[in-house]
Amino acid sequence: MASKLVRHRHLRALSSSSISINNHIRSPHFSNPNRAPLSFSYRLFSNASSSSSSSGGFQRPSSLKDLELAKFAAIAETWWDSEGPFKPLHVMNPTRLAFIRSTLCRHFSKDPNSAKPFEGLKIVDVGCGGGILSEPLARMGATVTGVDAVEKNIKIARIHADLDPVTSTIEYCCTTAEKLVEEDRKFDAVIALEVIEHVANPAEFCKSLAALTVPDGATVISTINRSMRSYATAIVAAEYLLHWLPKGTHEWSSFLTPEELVLILQRANITVREMAGFVYNPLTGRWSLSDDISVNFIAFGTKNCQ
Repeated sequence: MASKLVRHRHLRALSSSSISINNHIRSPHFSNPNRAPLSFSYRLFSNASSSSSSSGGFQRPSSLKDLELAKFAAIAETWWDSEGPFKPLHVMNPTRLAFIRSTLCRHFSKDPNSAKPFEGLKIVDVGCGGGILSEPLARMGATVTGVDAVEKNIKIARIHADLDPVTSTIEYCCTTAEKLVEEDRKFDAVIALEVIEHVANPAEFCKSLAALTVPDGATVISTINRSMRSYATAIVAAEYLLHWLPKGTHEWSSFLTPEELVLILQRANITVREMAGFVYNPLTGRWSLSDDISVNFIAFGTKNCQ
């Protein structure tokens, strides 16, 4: 599976200068045909905080949107229904885990063929939802903390994890990355999959992820590219034609291009080392890793030692 990973040598940011990545990363430059408007750049990099009001069991930090939280609270009970609203994540999960397993094992010098390759690692799953990623991470030996701002999600995750002695060790908290930073929590690896497109301030969110990561620790983020192809597939097709997701799950303007994500992470003191795309095969019904990052993509980075 490691051979399927895509290594990128250069990741161009929104500015005219390019961002250099380690020499072992290979791939052509990313193009950016859909540059963000100026107002989008302000949303990415402003330090303005949202209001601190809370409602409905939500803990409301500056980087989250109440509307986004409400969307997921409404379907929280369906997290472990593999044919329900979260079916796309269940189907994609093995491929996401393959990337995580390969990159973390390489970075932390772990044996990827071991039954518990993450033994000895402390990992936080930010925006864990019902725990569909936290549980396999625990089974691979990691000491896992799962956090989510939706209380219903945490309750569902806790109930399901307690069905298995191995996953019952997961620490689930109804909180946010920002709150963990205030508590001075630190982790070897910080993972946030399909979360950043739902936050109000991606730059501040990534700063929190960096603050949770130990020096030379790992950060893994997956999201959706802001491209015309992603609008056609992730929104029009997935939400309105195929009904894989509830209508209104995503806002195209909230997606980030790979260049933007790299720049945001760089400003948060995280260097992207590896990136890959996810491609769906409708004939097999499976996802695979690819060099096609035009829609779904995942990035692995490390926190710079200061």
